Amino acid sequence: MSTPHVIVVMGVAGTGKTTIGPLLAAGLGVPYAEGDDFHPAANIAKMSAGVPLDDEDRWPWLDAIGRWAHGRAGLGGVVSSSALKRVYRDRLRDGAPDAVFLHLTGDRSLIEKRMAERKGHFMPTALLDSQFATLQPLREDEAGVSVDVSGTPEEITQRAVAALRRLDD
Repeated sequence: MSTPHVIVVMGVAGTGKTTIGPLLAAGLGVPYAEGDDFHPAANIAKMSAGVPLDDEDRWPWLDAIGRWAHGRAGLGGVVSSSALKRVYRDRLRDGAPDAVFLHLTGDRSLIEKRMAERKGHFMPTALLDSQFATLQPLREDEAGVSVDVSGTPEEITQRAVAALRRLDD
């Protein structure tokens, strides 16, 4: 990309935000911030117990991510956030109006398989249904692109970089 944007890597749990985000940041030469690190302990405890977050749980988390993104405005950066609903993305844009979203998408069975294989993550596969039920894909009036998560992390990252570069064309 020709202009340093803040890229928000979004999608349901298990799409690879934590894997693709750092690869994308390295490829773009900008810092990466893990969205899960912005969650208060109460949110992590709730999700670990298999209880989906509600909007009231998400607002402080989204605001913290938005503050980080705002601080990277004009410098560029990559941050992960599920950003499942339009209102959540709007909240992130309140803090960082020029944020661009990279929506990682994929077949539910592939995502569930990947979730089951990962170790040490607080998000149980039992919450995947609630993630898909909440998901509102990017709309045409939102700055961003969608990229399928089939393939290797390197292939996904290459597709993401190519799609994001097309935004600047």
